[in-house]
Amino acid sequence: MTLTIRHERDDDHGSVREVQGQAFGDGDRVPGLVDALRALRPVSLVAVAGERVVGHVMLNPCRLDAPRRLVDVYSLSPLAVLPEFQGQGIGTALVARALEEAEGSGLPLVFLEGSPRYYGKRGFEDATELDFRPPTLRYPPGTFQVARMSSYEDWMTGTFIYSDPFWAHDCVGHR
Repeated sequence: MTLTIRHERDDDHGSVREVQGQAFGDGDRVPGLVDALRALRPVSLVAVAGERVVGHVMLNPCRLDAPRRLVDVYSLSPLAVLPEFQGQGIGTALVARALEEAEGSGLPLVFLEGSPRYYGKRGFEDATELDFRPPTLRYPPGTFQVARMSSYEDWMTGTFIYSDPFWAHDCVGHR
C-alpha cells in the first residue's frame, strides 16, 4: 500500500467526516468538531491510500496561560484512521508529519489527550510531570500529554486552554 500524507483540501471534507465518524463511532460529535475547527485555520492533514482518504489529523490553535503571558500552542486532535486501516502505521505517520508541521510553525508546544502508551512512543510526555495544568479535571492520569518543540523555553508552563469549538462540542476530557 502506497501512503501519502498531505494537507487536506476542500474536496476531502466528506471523506474526512467519514474517517472521523467511523473511527470514533459517536455520531456527529467529532465530525462536527472538525467542521467547526476549520474556521480556526488549523493544520489539517490526510493520509491517502491510492485515491482514498484513510486517516486524518489536525493541529489546532490553542493557548497556554503562562505566568509571563499567553503563549500560542497547538492541540493535536482529533486523530483518526478508518478501522480497516488501523494497526498499519498510518496514525504514527500522521503524528510524525503533524509534529514536523508544528516544528516548522515555530510554536513551542503540542498538547493532546490520549494513551500514554501510544503517544509516548511518538514524542509526547506526561504534561503534568512538566508543570502543565490540564484544561479540565476529567482527564484520567497520564492522558494529558505534551510534545516540546525546539522553540520551547523553560518559563512556558501553566494551564492549557482549548479553543472554543472543543468546549462547544463537548470534546474535552475522557469519555
